[in-house]
Amino acid sequence: MLQTEQQYQEVIERCRQIFTKKAQDYGTSWRVLRPISIADQIFIKAQRIRTLQEKGVQKIDEDIHGEWRAIVNYGIIALIQDELLHDERWELPLEEAIMLYNKHLQETFELMMNKNHDYGEAWRSMSQESFADLILTKILRIKQIISNEGKTQISEGMDSNFRDIINYAVFALIQPN
Repeated sequence: MLQTEQQYQEVIERCRQIFTKKAQDYGTSWRVLRPISIADQIFIKAQRIRTLQEKGVQKIDEDIHGEWRAIVNYGIIALIQDELLHDERWELPLEEAIMLYNKHLQETFELMMNKNHDYGEAWRSMSQESFADLILTKILRIKQIISNEGKTQISEGMDSNFRDIINYAVFALIQPN
């Protein structure tokens, strides 16, 4: 478990650096995104990963690891947006954005550690293809929850699905390809 914790933190640090640099470049322009738009952004990234896995050929020279990192960051953005649902500001101070990023990342990390304990690190035996497929499944669930106006009868809500998506993407980045 100590190895997992260290590997997770290394992956997340790279994602946090990208988030911070983009926030410095663009501000928090992502604040205009509604839940469906964030879900679609993650869908696009996961679908590209799946397509490349299936075709085995890549025509655009963009690192596949960048797609996994983008999924992590869009997942965190979704959680921040949910927390700030009634906050009408489109621009957040950089320090606040990073504080919110870290808060949601910590909660997601704690969830991973708890699940990892119960599941015995089963993810280490999973394929990269499964991570992409599971993320796509979670996105389709999120889209259905959105069309149900955020209501579920028995299932987890959007935040749980976004946290799982983040963790699947981190696992994909930890695993050797």
